[in-house]
Amino acid sequence: MHITALAAVCTLVVGCSFGNITDRVNPYRIDVRQGNYVDQDMVAQLRRGMTRDQVRFLLGTPLVVDMFRNDRWDYVYLFKPGQGQAQQRVLSVFFNGDLLDRLEGDIEAGDAQGAAEAERSVRSRVIEIEAPAK
Repeated sequence: MHITALAAVCTLVVGCSFGNITDRVNPYRIDVRQGNYVDQDMVAQLRRGMTRDQVRFLLGTPLVVDMFRNDRWDYVYLFKPGQGQAQQRVLSVFFNGDLLDRLEGDIEAGDAQGAAEAERSVRSRVIEIEAPAK
């Protein structure tokens, strides 16, 4: 009888305090990176008039290629740190025929200061690309 009462009391105590224990113990969670990582330096190298092969060389194989619209490639990157909010970046590359025409997305060509400003500003924008020098 004493053993049964002791087991019941222990179960109640453990059940009541389990939430407090898990609130204090913070397990390690790994950072999860998915998709194509595209940074400011990579976008800064893009020029209007580049071929699809040149764009693929700079940015890598696109994550999404729409079979109904051959003129658009989408580069999507998701970073979810173990502790904190997930961050997502999207860059859409548009072609006219086989040549690069324009970019849209939340990554802007520029320096590190431009990168910090891009993070604080609107997430989607049209990016103008310089024509190749002749």
